[in-house]
Amino acid sequence: MSRKKKTVVETDADVILIGAGIMSATLGVLLKELNPDLSIEIYERLDVAAAESSDAWNNAGTGHSAFCELNYTPQKANGTVDVKKAVSIAESFEVSKQFWTYLLDKGILKDPCSFIRNIPHLSFVWGKKNVDYLKTRYNNLKACNLFNEMQYSENPSEIKEWIPLVMEGRDEKEPIAATKMDLGTDVNFGSLTREMFNYLAKQDKVALHFHHEIRDLDKQDDGSWEVKVKNLDSGKRRKRLAKFVFIGAGGGSLLLLEKSNIKEGKGFGGFPVSGQWLKCTNEEVIARHHAKVYGKAAVGAPPMSVPHLDTRIINGKQALLFGPYAGFSTKFLKNGSYFDLAASIKFSNIRPMISAGLKSIDLTKYLIEQVRQSPEDRFAALKEYMPDADIKDWELEVAGQRVQVIKKKPSGGGILEFGTEVVSAGDGSIAALLGASPGASTAVSIMLDLLGRCFKKQMQTADWQSKIREMIPTYGQKLAEDNELCQETRQRTSAALKLNETVVA
Repeated sequence: MSRKKKTVVETDADVILIGAGIMSATLGVLLKELNPDLSIEIYERLDVAAAESSDAWNNAGTGHSAFCELNYTPQKANGTVDVKKAVSIAESFEVSKQFWTYLLDKGILKDPCSFIRNIPHLSFVWGKKNVDYLKTRYNNLKACNLFNEMQYSENPSEIKEWIPLVMEGRDEKEPIAATKMDLGTDVNFGSLTREMFNYLAKQDKVALHFHHEIRDLDKQDDGSWEVKVKNLDSGKRRKRLAKFVFIGAGGGSLLLLEKSNIKEGKGFGGFPVSGQWLKCTNEEVIARHHAKVYGKAAVGAPPMSVPHLDTRIINGKQALLFGPYAGFSTKFLKNGSYFDLAASIKFSNIRPMISAGLKSIDLTKYLIEQVRQSPEDRFAALKEYMPDADIKDWELEVAGQRVQVIKKKPSGGGILEFGTEVVSAGDGSIAALLGASPGASTAVSIMLDLLGRCFKKQMQTADWQSKIREMIPTYGQKLAEDNELCQETRQRTSAALKLNETVVA
């Protein structure tokens, strides 16, 4: 009796990356470093990389390390402050800095000043209740190696030295407090992303296609994926076969995940939130602020709406932004369709979406209030952080579009999540990234987690383990638990990234 031979299907690519943002760029470079022989195809709907959430004007630009973001340290009903998420995010950002240092050492990235600068991170609050919260937060964080350089002050004179624009014109009788981390950064993720794609495009067996839209995804009997692509310039359609597909299309990821029909993607929904900034146009005012100052979010506000007065370095020029102001749009991308939200509603996620909506009345009210704001209302919010602000010095700038994840609960209901979520098939042949903050800053850790799920066998090999430790020397270790390692790592990455040389002055 003859044994039937197994049919081997030739694929067009080992890997297809959908979306030319920071996630696909990070995964593409990681994979190419781990296995230079991999063939990779990248498809982007727009005509340039990093034009959506990764673009400098479409995100906060904060190197999210939990130094100043109060939404990462929630206060419980009994008054205690939970810092576990802050520690995890701080660890992840250190991983990102190590990876970028490796890319600089290898010549993959050329000039760190093109994408990262040293900008102090501050939290600022007023009112006794908030001051008590910030002090408790500070004491809890200070006990961790990752935050032991944090400074705390309730002294108006000292805080004025840190952030003069925030203090000028402020009521001296009002209790205030601030924390400060000089190790904070501003990151231009758009510049970083484009530089990584420029490198990838020059590598063997890598093809980067702009103005191409993914129309469908079909799993084949042999485990590969048929990806249907439309060239938006010519209108021509074609099919590509790949062993592995990553959906890193920002707000567009949910719709593509639904097209894949994997069981792991059933029940996920999305809630879109848009944003706007107030951008300072007065160069004298811009030059007087040298920090990222984060406050407390309004009740019901999504994390992307935590107010902050930010020094930014965009295309080598200093800028000053305040916001973001949240809004609502049914688009899932800034350049998306108003039918995106309706198209995302399926039988498998309608119950979780309704359930999450009923539990998010505060968020709905908050968004309605934000949408109805007048220019004067937006300016009033700015004056809480900058009392002497002049409305003539500011103009409105449209920010990015985010899709918050709605996740199905075991009970069948749903919950609105404000982080990021990697959804992968059981066989590891496809994965999608959903969600927003702190996304870009923790991209390297997120992609390493994805590799552990989708390239499980390769990740267990000595070659891949050795290469990962070359890229991230502290891989598998916790800086929060080893102060000496933490300090050594930060000294090395700060020197390579020129963070000790680029303080805005």
